[in-house]
Amino acid sequence: MPIATVRGLEINYEIIGDDGPFVALFTGGRRGYAEFVPLGRRIAAEGFRVLLHDRRNTGASGMLIEARETEETTWADDLADLLDQLDAAPAYIGGSSSGARTAMLFCLRHPEAARALLLLRVTGGAFAAGRLPENYYGRFIRAAEKGGMAAVCETDAYQERIAARAENRDILMNMDPAKFIQVMKDLLALFVAGADLPVMGVTEQELGSITTPTLIIPGNDNTHSSASGQAAHDMIPGSELHQLPVTDQDLPLIPFEEWAEHEPEICAAFTDFMRRH
Repeated sequence: MPIATVRGLEINYEIIGDDGPFVALFTGGRRGYAEFVPLGRRIAAEGFRVLLHDRRNTGASGMLIEARETEETTWADDLADLLDQLDAAPAYIGGSSSGARTAMLFCLRHPEAARALLLLRVTGGAFAAGRLPENYYGRFIRAAEKGGMAAVCETDAYQERIAARAENRDILMNMDPAKFIQVMKDLLALFVAGADLPVMGVTEQELGSITTPTLIIPGNDNTHSSASGQAAHDMIPGSELHQLPVTDQDLPLIPFEEWAEHEPEICAAFTDFMRRH
């Protein structure tokens, strides 16, 4: 896959489709972009070019662990740079879960580069606020405190990143554990500051300022409850809500792969919305 140097870091990306408007999609969590390839292919078949990329510190992209801003904010700015390099802006910007947060922040920081927002599985609520800080930061802080960077490298999340890009192991092992722990604590504090908002990471005032056309498809687990999608819809002026034939499940998380049966409908909703905007 092609590599671009984005704000000093190598970013792994793929463009699916040969012509048409660009659609940039962010995956959720801290995972690489592979889970969005099937959906990307469906959207591309409808006459769009889909840009997928591994965000910094995920997948096969470069690693630079720092805490000047939230990770989602950093990823939003990285995408703006990548779109400029590819002459792909303005683009339709979308994402799932943390990718939806990043898409909203992208729109707030780079409104001129966003044709419309496509939001999947919006995150919010007390369960997510309790679960995600530990999942994203707490467990890695404890690993580093107990066993240094070698222990961090043995966690499932960092094993995935090392498997995708072998040099990431050297980058991690060369980090001072104390510095890693402090950066993780700083990132945790930045994240927790926005964790209790109805739509995690984005204030009601910020949501109310979005004038970009927005489509929201709510999730159906405890991390991505339908209420969070409804809250985003209520707060983003003029947004549209598309409800899949799903009901909320009392489960911590439904992996995106288990939504595969809904991808034809997601694609149809996205492409119809994009054609109208």
